[in-house]
Amino acid sequence: MDESRIADPSSALRRSDRSLPTRLSRAVSVVLHPLVMPLYVILLLVAGPTQLSYFPASVKFYLLWVTVLYTAVIPLLSVGLLRSVGRISSLAIDDRRERILPLAIGIVCYLLCAATVARIPSAMIVRKFMLAGACCELFCLAVTFYWKISLHLAAQGAAAALLVLLTFGNAGNLTGALAVAVLAAGALASARLWLGCHTIRQVAAGYAGGFIVATLAVLLL
Repeated sequence: MDESRIADPSSALRRSDRSLPTRLSRAVSVVLHPLVMPLYVILLLVAGPTQLSYFPASVKFYLLWVTVLYTAVIPLLSVGLLRSVGRISSLAIDDRRERILPLAIGIVCYLLCAATVARIPSAMIVRKFMLAGACCELFCLAVTFYWKISLHLAAQGAAAALLVLLTFGNAGNLTGALAVAVLAAGALASARLWLGCHTIRQVAAGYAGGFIVATLAVLLL
C-alpha cells in the first residue's frame, strides 16, 4: 500500500460516518489543527507564567494578532485560493503532492511573522518560535516530496519542544502545560489514526521530527 496517499483503505468510509468516535476524532483534529497551534502557544506565553506576561496589554495584543494573521489567516486564505483555482482537490489536502505549495506558503508566512515580531527585542522567544515553525514546515516540505508525514503531529511536536525548553530554561513553571501538550498529542495521534489519515509511522515521524527540528531551531537560531 502506498502510504503517501492514504493510510487506511477504509478511511474514506470512516470519515464519512456519524459515529461518536469519528465525530470526536474530527473535533480533535480541528481543535488541534496546525493553523491554530501557534495561537495556543502565544496565548500561553503572554498569559502564562512567563516573562511575556508582564508585557503591556497593547504589546500582547500585537503579538496575538500578528501571529493569527501570518500563521492562520494568510495560510487559510491561500488554501482557499488554491482550492478555487483547482490546485488542490480539497481543503483537507489529503494528497501528499498537493501539500507542497501550501507548505511553501507556510514557510514564507512564518518567516514574515518572525521578521515582524523582531521589532520587539524583548519578545525574542516569539521570534525564535516562528523561525522554528518555518524550519518545521521546511522539514515537512522536504519529506513530503517523497512520503506523507503527519503535519498535525509535527505541529504538536514543535509546541512540546518549546514548552520543554522554556521549562528547563527556568522561563516559568510550565510543567502543567507540558503535561497537557503530551496528552493532547496522544489524543490527536489517536484521532488521526482512527480517521485513517495516517499510519503509526507517519504520526510518529511527524511528532519526532517536529520536536527535534523545533528544538534545534530554538537553540541555534
